[in-house]
Amino acid sequence: MGLFTTLIIGALAGWITGLVMRGAGYSWIVNVALGIVGSLVGGWLTSIFLGVNLVTGLNLTTLVVSVIGAIIVVAISRLVTGRRVRG
Repeated sequence: MGLFTTLIIGALAGWITGLVMRGAGYSWIVNVALGIVGSLVGGWLTSIFLGVNLVTGLNLTTLVVSVIGAIIVVAISRLVTGRRVRG
């Protein structure tokens, strides 16, 4: 993926993850950063477990993989930083 596509997918994935993972939220810039990291993690995990790189460009499959990766990154981040879910 190109840099522009990575930023767009990361921003969308971070925003969706912020909606899904309610509780002690992060700022929008942190959500975008976590979305970009989540995109990398999601692509890495799908290549390991499925043997296929599903992060291929600006499409729905890439967005879903990126959101799943971002959810994993946010969950790990909450475990490490001790942030708790409100609600």
